[in-house]
Amino acid sequence: MTSYQVTNPANGEIEEKYDSHSDQQVRDMLSESHNAYQSWRTSDVNERTRLLNNIADLYDEQRKVLAKIMACEMGKPVAQGEGELALVSQIFRYYATYGEQFLETPELPDTQNSVVKKESIGVLLGIMPWNYPHYQVARFIAPNLMLGNAIMLKHAPSCPQSATAITSILAQAGLPKSVYNNVFVTNEQVKSIINDKRIQGVSLTGSERAGAAVAQVAGAALKKVVLELGGSDPFIVLADADIDHAVECAFIGRFGNAGQACNAAKRIILHADIYDDFVKKLTHKVESLAPADPLNKATFLGPLSSAQALKTIQEQYDNAVNQGATVLVAGGQIAKPGAWFKPALLADITSDMKAYHDELFGPVAVVYKADDVEDAIRLANDTPFGLGACIHTQDMARGQCVAERLEVGMVAFNQAPGSAAELPFGGVKQSGFGRELGPYGMSEFVNFKLYHK
Repeated sequence: MTSYQVTNPANGEIEEKYDSHSDQQVRDMLSESHNAYQSWRTSDVNERTRLLNNIADLYDEQRKVLAKIMACEMGKPVAQGEGELALVSQIFRYYATYGEQFLETPELPDTQNSVVKKESIGVLLGIMPWNYPHYQVARFIAPNLMLGNAIMLKHAPSCPQSATAITSILAQAGLPKSVYNNVFVTNEQVKSIINDKRIQGVSLTGSERAGAAVAQVAGAALKKVVLELGGSDPFIVLADADIDHAVECAFIGRFGNAGQACNAAKRIILHADIYDDFVKKLTHKVESLAPADPLNKATFLGPLSSAQALKTIQEQYDNAVNQGATVLVAGGQIAKPGAWFKPALLADITSDMKAYHDELFGPVAVVYKADDVEDAIRLANDTPFGLGACIHTQDMARGQCVAERLEVGMVAFNQAPGSAAELPFGGVKQSGFGRELGPYGMSEFVNFKLYHK
């Protein structure tokens, strides 16, 4: 049975197929991972540090090749792919540099000779998406390898070449066999893996539906879960903002990676005083943006990741227009082989429209006019999601006040949405729970063990 395959979104052609692992192969890998963990958990911290630095070096060396693989698997322009891979290297180096420090714990106050030590918990299952094939994996495995946990990793079915490349890099770096196992499995097999007594935790980045399904199975099995799900992040521009800079950040934040990012600038909320000026400038940039070959280093917008992604965003776009949204820049499917979509800009989406509540996962920007700051905050919070937000203002005191009232896990000031190795990433509400990256990345799948003497 073949369920993992590379379908190039630039031309729609199937380039390579991979067989899923059989139930027996999965059982064997579970045993191998569990056995490998018994040694890895007691490995020297210096060995883990050396390993993470080796992984970072290999990512630097193979960056161009890996970026081309992503372009052919899910359409990411190679320049953006190389940017993703540079961040991956930074993540592994960050935990190599600070991991030992993060493992340290102070003595408990008001006790004598009692400490809490951070120790590994066992074999973890990671379920990763296609939109950032290496970054999503790195932010999960780097801190957990440093902790001494072992990993079984189910990657997206559309990214098997990236999945095998990750396995190869880890082996080249010197990771002991089966401390990391890549599994090509079905959703039914995922359930059996989660229910296996040797799995101690699950991390998923993906859709709300996938998160709910995994959380249900994991909860019944009493397994710890970290979920990073969808987002409909507000990008708030107040009246005193640097408009040109904000337009550029909104443009990059909405159309980078073809708009296929959980923390993309999906709802651009503009103070009424600057609305017309901002929209005029953003309209010009969107009109000038044309999708192009993702293998060209100059390309900013490539195809969508798949035919299904194209179908979904087209349906969402059509639904918004049919329900009365104002079309500032018309977009839609481009009539040629592959998953090509002309970028669009919409306005006047109201709360009775489906697009107001949905996550638009593609190159469709939406602008909202806010009467004042209070109205901007109301619009920003009027969503089931709560991943991140951006605020553009030159009055940082007021920006801080606005940020404190936003129902999100992350707020960025005067910049495009993004990520960094040292900064915790995660959200609230239907965007999931738990945190990755920064010191918090080593505080999820860990045993805070008390030693009381």
